[in-house]
Amino acid sequence: MQNYLSGLTEEIKNKASAIRLIITDVDGVLTDGGIIYDDNQLEYKRFNVKDGLIVSHLRKNGVMVGAITGRKSKVVEDRCEELNFDFHYHGVKDKGKKLKEVLETLEIQLSEVAYLGDDLIDLPILTQVGLSVCPADALPYIQDKVDLVSSLNGGQGVFREVGDIVLIAKGLLDGIIEKLVNQTHE
Repeated sequence: MQNYLSGLTEEIKNKASAIRLIITDVDGVLTDGGIIYDDNQLEYKRFNVKDGLIVSHLRKNGVMVGAITGRKSKVVEDRCEELNFDFHYHGVKDKGKKLKEVLETLEIQLSEVAYLGDDLIDLPILTQVGLSVCPADALPYIQDKVDLVSSLNGGQGVFREVGDIVLIAKGLLDGIIEKLVNQTHE
């Protein structure tokens, strides 16, 4: 079976094995970047459930998860809370500065961070972290600055792909799968 994991380089696997924290942008990564407003100015976004499912497995295995997003959105705040993100910051215009604050608080090195972003506002982080990733539909000048271009477009499971890669690089995903396959319900 050919899939997105079969083409991983040793360099990406090595970088992913060191990751202790995955931080994601939201619009264009966890979503397809579209924003829908109704006549009452209520905002709607579509998230991929596969992204959400891997969060608990990452956290149970010692990988923290966070979001730093440039927009303020109640629906995004609710989604981050629902998924039990370790932290989430909204309306951040200087993402590099916020990253520095987060790393100082958590005592984590840049090399231990994976960041998923898709646009100009993400470049200050994408160009510093241990593993940088963008969706397949990010603009070419963003793709040129990252370690890994996802096989998926924004909103289609990019976060899940990176979560799987980190768990595989740490030798954990097979154990998670095996445990679930052998789970009995008495």
